[in-house]
Amino acid sequence: MFQLGKTIVSEDIIEKDFVCNLSACKGACCVDGEAGAPLDKEETKILEDIYPKVKPFLRKEGIEVIEKEGTWVTSEWGELETPLINGADCAYVIFDEKNTALCAIEEAYNQGEIDWKKPVSCHLYPIRVKDYSEFSAVNYHKWEICDDACSLGKELQVPIYKFVKQALVRKFGQNWYDELEKVAEKHLK
Repeated sequence: MFQLGKTIVSEDIIEKDFVCNLSACKGACCVDGEAGAPLDKEETKILEDIYPKVKPFLRKEGIEVIEKEGTWVTSEWGELETPLINGADCAYVIFDEKNTALCAIEEAYNQGEIDWKKPVSCHLYPIRVKDYSEFSAVNYHKWEICDDACSLGKELQVPIYKFVKQALVRKFGQNWYDELEKVAEKHLK
């Protein structure tokens, strides 16, 4: 672990390789698991605001859950997250012709309907950020459904922090990322 500003960062994000391999996993991270995507407080308002523009991209099941539970929910542990369809799929999941899970929010973004890509926790994956009162912990979330992404990352020699560069800059800013790159260069020598 090392400190960058008000973050404590796991060395795994510079030592481990990762590149999403959607053709292998079919977007399993959006349909497996026990909870929806973690959300920041500000993101709950964004989801409420963009829902009318995202709704045309959603599946019927997603619309039903969102209209029943809301565009976001609070878990039993008090965490803000996206709602789930039958305790599995994120309510915002859609599927392409190859049955690969995609994000309706990101699809609306890609088609120019909205200017918000998706929740930052999704954008950052496989990095998870946990906020504490004095700092944020930045960790690699290892999940066996991503083994193909680890293999592809190793083959292409892309460390996690480079794979999620855009998301890290979005979350922490360009200066933070530049400092992370300096740490990585020294660490990997």
